[in-house]
Amino acid sequence: QVQLVESGGGLVQPGGSLRLSCAASGNIFSIAAMGWYRQAPGKQRELVATITNLGATNYADSVKGRFTISGDNAKRTVELQMNNLKPEDTAVYYCNADRVETKYSDGMDYWGKGTLVTVSS
Repeated sequence: QVQLVESGGGLVQPGGSLRLSCAASGNIFSIAAMGWYRQAPGKQRELVATITNLGATNYADSVKGRFTISGDNAKRTVELQMNNLKPEDTAVYYCNADRVETKYSDGMDYWGKGTLVTVSS
């Protein structure tokens, strides 16, 4: 069974920085891409940033220039460096592993339980 565990959320003032980390574990053969999504109160979950196993990245327009995603394919980890945080970045941030191949399944995606990021003065 694949598990994703996030860490690094918390309370930060506007303009501050946080770093989120996520590690995938289980009988994993490969992961096509990992990424971060977020869901603010009363809103739908939205993409923040993704990175493929070849290192290609994709960002939401709202975070370009402020957030940086990085990953270690061998370690099955992904991180999100968030700088110049704004109150509108407040949300629960979820780690995602896309198109995961394991001993027992192929093509499934998995989610972490989420970590809360609050940007407030």
